[in-house]
Amino acid sequence: MQKLPFDTVLIANRGEIAVRIIKTLRKLGLRSAIVYHEVDAATLAVSMADTAIALEGSSPIAAYLDAEQIIASARRANVGALHPGYGFLSESPEFARAVSNACIAFVGPTPESIELMGDKIRARTFVQQAGFLVAPSAVEEDDPETFASRARDLGLPLLVKPSAGGGGKGIQIVRDLAALDDAIAQARREGLRYFGDGRLYVERCAEKPRHIEVQVLGDSFGNVVHLFERECSVQRRFQKIIEETPSPALSADLRKHVCEMAVGIARSANYRNAGTVEFIFDGHEFHFLEMNTRLQVEHPVTEMVTGIDLVAEQLHVAAGHELTLSQSDIVSNGHAIEARLYAEAPEREYAPTTGKILMLEYPECEGVRIDSGIVQGQTITTAFDPMLAKIVVHSPTRREAALKAAHVMRQLVLLGCETNADFLARLLMDDTFLSGQIHTGYLDENPHLAIEQCGSDLPAILAAAALLTKPVRDGADAVPKLHAELGKWRN
Repeated sequence: MQKLPFDTVLIANRGEIAVRIIKTLRKLGLRSAIVYHEVDAATLAVSMADTAIALEGSSPIAAYLDAEQIIASARRANVGALHPGYGFLSESPEFARAVSNACIAFVGPTPESIELMGDKIRARTFVQQAGFLVAPSAVEEDDPETFASRARDLGLPLLVKPSAGGGGKGIQIVRDLAALDDAIAQARREGLRYFGDGRLYVERCAEKPRHIEVQVLGDSFGNVVHLFERECSVQRRFQKIIEETPSPALSADLRKHVCEMAVGIARSANYRNAGTVEFIFDGHEFHFLEMNTRLQVEHPVTEMVTGIDLVAEQLHVAAGHELTLSQSDIVSNGHAIEARLYAEAPEREYAPTTGKILMLEYPECEGVRIDSGIVQGQTITTAFDPMLAKIVVHSPTRREAALKAAHVMRQLVLLGCETNADFLARLLMDDTFLSGQIHTGYLDENPHLAIEQCGSDLPAILAAAALLTKPVRDGADAVPKLHAELGKWRN
């Protein structure tokens, strides 16, 4: 890899993705700077960064979305590049442009690519005109007066979606046309609330579809490669819970087809840096869904099977270098699964939970990677997304990977905050999941996975009571070995 023209990178993000980026910067011999709100002052990312700059703001979200303050912090830290992570300002063309105008390399696509592919309505139109298949839909911008009637003509069920944003926010499913107008109004309210954009489109919802996405990398010299597909069909409230690669649904021919489609779409958009092209797969055809113009939460499964550090590649491309990888250099080995550990209660419709982390310990297993930004002593609030950690496993086969991930979920110890660990373990060992017969409605059809209990809570209560009498030490390295004390009980 060529020498990079900068020695310090500012991370405009928090949590596990900030930790993840810092690790690559250290590996490359680069210094890290991070901005943070006071609620994150005691977090792992802030303690790991070489430089930490406090942000002012009426709320944590307002601080992390304050582009002007973040760029001023970058200048103050004298950085040569800025990595936005995902979420927050990562898909803001205005922010990307402001960073470049400040003579700081933006570690992401060009503002023009974000404007084109980050806007779902514009992206769908562009991809369709480029000759790729897009799901039947009604787009509000085409003719606002007839939007609802054109949506009705698509047939049930329907999905009403905001044009901006992600993470399932604002998406409404309609199974009765009498509910369409209310769904449109609700989606518009949530689009405005979360993304400041009330534009909508409606698409026909395929029966039992699978969610397939392809990781791509592009550079400023017109080179585009793919790093194979991921399947993200296991979702709750339209947000992914389990990601894996390769997809158990694809033959070698289908895999080649969808990966070539993704590269074609990225090349048509003159795409640079890391991105993900997402598709709905009905068992026969792939319909373009959207493109995420950033690093994805689920990128570690791709890294596990290919051995390629995507953040390092992002930095290389942002420095203006040509991709060093050709398509023939990229090989997929084995199977990887990522399970998202959330602070939530699955049995109460996945309601967010809060609390202070009193004890935290992950089991040590070969082929397991934990991406997390939480530490013992940290208080979990509802101010941010409830994801606590990503448990990523790699094994020769899919079944081995699923069972290993379930084992990790059973063995990890996290006291003080209710999590979805038991739910994830049940899901990963479920016969339907292990058979690969999953689709985006899988959890809706199997509600027992969310509400079943592993048995009496008494062991957990007794263990927690015993541990509460112990002094709490901050820092991941200060976690005591608890398994001997807890016996067979695990969270």
